[in-house]
Amino acid sequence: MEQLSLFDQSQGFNGIQEMNGAPAEVESSGGVDFTQPLANRLRPRSLDDFVGQEHLLGKGKMLRQLIERDQISSMIFWGPPGVGKTTLASIIAGQTKSAFINFSAVTSGIKEIKEVMQQAENDRRRGRRTVLFVDEIHRFNRAQQDAFLPYVEKGSIVLIGATTENPSFEVNGALLSRCKVFVLKELTEENLCRLLHRALTAPEGFGRQGVAMTDDQIRAVAAFANGDARTALNTLEMAVLNSQIQPDGSMIVTNEGLEQCVSKKSLLYDKSGEEHYNMISALHKSMRNSDPDAAIYWMLRMLEGGENPLYIARRLIRFASEDVGMADPKALELAVNVYQACHFLGMPECDVHLTHAVTYLAMAPKSNACYVACEEAKRDIKEKPAEPVPLQIRNAVTKLMADLDYGKGYEYAHNAEEKLTKMKCLPESLQDREYYRPTEQGAEAAVKERLEEIKAWKAR
Repeated sequence: MEQLSLFDQSQGFNGIQEMNGAPAEVESSGGVDFTQPLANRLRPRSLDDFVGQEHLLGKGKMLRQLIERDQISSMIFWGPPGVGKTTLASIIAGQTKSAFINFSAVTSGIKEIKEVMQQAENDRRRGRRTVLFVDEIHRFNRAQQDAFLPYVEKGSIVLIGATTENPSFEVNGALLSRCKVFVLKELTEENLCRLLHRALTAPEGFGRQGVAMTDDQIRAVAAFANGDARTALNTLEMAVLNSQIQPDGSMIVTNEGLEQCVSKKSLLYDKSGEEHYNMISALHKSMRNSDPDAAIYWMLRMLEGGENPLYIARRLIRFASEDVGMADPKALELAVNVYQACHFLGMPECDVHLTHAVTYLAMAPKSNACYVACEEAKRDIKEKPAEPVPLQIRNAVTKLMADLDYGKGYEYAHNAEEKLTKMKCLPESLQDREYYRPTEQGAEAAVKERLEEIKAWKAR
């Protein structure tokens, strides 16, 4: 079944959709065109009908007040798919009696932007405001985004951009500074259940068809939709199509039919966008916090979202040294072995190997002493003069080098009974620096004791 679009109006020029206020419906039986997708038929026409985003649209909340007072300015809606970004923009245009232009970043370029801006400027001179909705604004490059700037500044348009990506990364600074960012949240199960009940009872939904569906089935669809209203309505529509038709014409949604519609959940995960970094951060921090349950969950969320298992395995190798280190030297060995297992087997078999590694690393004693030593040494290299290697630890491979005292004063540790010497190996200005400061976690406690013994011997 084709994906239902949040906006499926008749096309204007060059794929740009325009209407005055809320979208009109095609007249049909009872004023409703039942050839339209369910999501279109149920599109809210007012703030009171809009489901979700109570933190923005509840009574007395900021965005609602701006809309009701007709004080809107350019804004960015940032949120996951299917939470009503397009619908909300349409409601804003309708409530503020503005012309509404729906502009897609996927199919439009500079030429189309200029055409739309000229149309909006002409309308402004006639006293008519234009709300320009730009879906997936993050897909525009910098030059395309910059093309909006002069029109936003002089008030030719009220720009409403929608994005699923963090606008701090995807919208250029000049445009972002002129827009208020509103974060839209994924819909709750309660929100979706309310929407589904309305779809089953409203005349523009399935209210005239007598569809029978239990509360448990409705909750199953809401849970499957994962906060996405479009997915919820798509799934409901498929469930109704697979329902059993009774002699009186009514329909009963069966558990068997519903199971076919909710067999595979689509997880929000962008392998190159913000969710990618959010997920790997969640995995890393769960392991660092010795929480194997959370670590396993986030790792599998990444795999189910389509992440390359070798990417996860590489991050585990990094973690083994950065957060476990000498507290459990075997952690690195295990992480490398798991990487090889993932390379040999691939998905889906390697999921258990990654689970093995994630569990081991989460439960291992933790030390970041190696990581701290690495970072402090790098900082000294960057900030302090690059002193030459001390002569005593240079290798005199030619007679000239020997004549220049290369290797003079070198003390061979194996010749000493303790296998130690007092020879200095750091440059003069760094003689007192200590980069590696072992902890008492796990096996590193023995390393700490050994290092203290070495330092004490040298001090004597």
